[in-house]
Amino acid sequence: MIRLNRRHALGLMGATATGLMLPGYLRAQGARPSITIAVQKITNNNTLDVWNEQSNVGERVFYPNLWEGLILRDWMGDQGPVPGLATEWRRIDDKTLELKLREGVKFHNGDELTAEDVAFSFSRERLFGDTEPAGGETIFAVDYKPETAKDIPAALPGIGRRKWPSLAGVEVVDKYTVRFHNATPDVTMEGRLYSGGSQILNRRAWDEAASYDEWASKPVTTGPYYVEEYRPDVSLTLHAFDDYWGGRPPLERITFVEVPEVASRVNGLLSGEYDFACDLPPDQIGTVMNTDGFEVQNSTIWNHRISTFNTRNEILADPLVRRAMTHAIDRDAIVQALWGGMTVVPAGLQFESWRGSDMFIENWTVPEYNPQLAQDLLKQAGYKGDAIPYRLLNNYYTNQVPTGQILVEMWKQVGLNVEIEMKENWGQIMDFSTPGGIRDWSASNTINDPITPMVTQFGPNSSPQQNHEWTNAEVNELALVMETSTDHAKRKKAFARMLEICEREDPAYQLLHQNAVFTGMRSDLNWKAAPAFAMDFRAENWRLDG
Repeated sequence: MIRLNRRHALGLMGATATGLMLPGYLRAQGARPSITIAVQKITNNNTLDVWNEQSNVGERVFYPNLWEGLILRDWMGDQGPVPGLATEWRRIDDKTLELKLREGVKFHNGDELTAEDVAFSFSRERLFGDTEPAGGETIFAVDYKPETAKDIPAALPGIGRRKWPSLAGVEVVDKYTVRFHNATPDVTMEGRLYSGGSQILNRRAWDEAASYDEWASKPVTTGPYYVEEYRPDVSLTLHAFDDYWGGRPPLERITFVEVPEVASRVNGLLSGEYDFACDLPPDQIGTVMNTDGFEVQNSTIWNHRISTFNTRNEILADPLVRRAMTHAIDRDAIVQALWGGMTVVPAGLQFESWRGSDMFIENWTVPEYNPQLAQDLLKQAGYKGDAIPYRLLNNYYTNQVPTGQILVEMWKQVGLNVEIEMKENWGQIMDFSTPGGIRDWSASNTINDPITPMVTQFGPNSSPQQNHEWTNAEVNELALVMETSTDHAKRKKAFARMLEICEREDPAYQLLHQNAVFTGMRSDLNWKAAPAFAMDFRAENWRLDG
């Protein structure tokens, strides 16, 4: 994480001071402050359910302020595992993980967290529906009664199985002890527990809610803040939970306000309407930094920007065309032009943190920028210049529209006819009633293993394969090795081969660059940004200057 000062901003962006003055802030001595955060989007599906909101914007509002898991992510550190609702864990065998729960943890409704809540959080009724674990049968400790189960979104069981493909059940050993049973070996069970989605809910609150939608608008969890008010597409207000096991929260309220336009977020920050403005593009850094009382924090994060291919499109069905598209992109030029060099082009769909577990494939690179090779591949494919649709959102991702426009021009230079189709929401992006063509996405490292994102986002249970955008039989066989083998060398070899297929031979995606987050804020808040989309407002990461 880099805390930019005014001089740095001037050097990078060549910006000039705006002349705006910071208004005075009147706060009662000793009173907990409340803050307002301008975000481009609060959630994608208008719920507060971690399983239904597997998204970058969901990560920002959910963790670690509202939802918590048995194992927590070290948001402010190396993003690795730290004790959370469980104080310790141990492997019983390669398919079984036992965890001891933290005693005395309270839910927002006053209930104490017990093993029953944990078992229910991974039950059929809550998550898996009628799906069965890969490689075995279900042995759930919680009864499943379809006639009384809530009408969960149809996508949830698929998402659950994407993240927990072989989870057969959670055993309640005693009030404060649980065992996770897998149907197959899995070296990543601990990592899956601190991945997005594996957080714990209160069973009584679920049972008492009249419907899934009612529950999902105000889930009862264990975090330092509870849901005070949620207005979909408008705002989300979290309130301090003073019985939080980790200590009294430092803020009275946190209000996330949906402000889609970058200019409105910046102007609102500088006028004092907002205390934070998220997802700033680099060209706005100077505007914020050159106004007294404000700063910008930035960091590359464990997330890569990619675009995916829909091979139901007759043109993109030919891997030669997809390969040509990957070789037509000058990624370094995009990083310099739109990001001021403040992010990097990674070594394919890999993350540097994998070096610690020796899963990083050395000497691997993204496909080279080679326009002549791209033209040769198009000639071999017999491409006639027919249009390829490119579905685009209005800057859901930072710099998304200008990146898309640059990509279209780069493809045009080698003879590719790509036409942008602007869409209003993810529902339109993911409408597969027509074949589509190219769509933007991102890929995150959530458990510090190539399982995420390679297997979860491109394996047999992934969105592209389930939606019939792309599939590859060998990739699916390798995904099984990744998920079930305990042989490190075998898993690493399988991952290396998956990279070859997905990036070179039968491209499933094209990688652009590592993502970076830029957050504008009042300087007096002394808050630090995590190297993630998540914003941590626990006591250890907040101090208001006197």
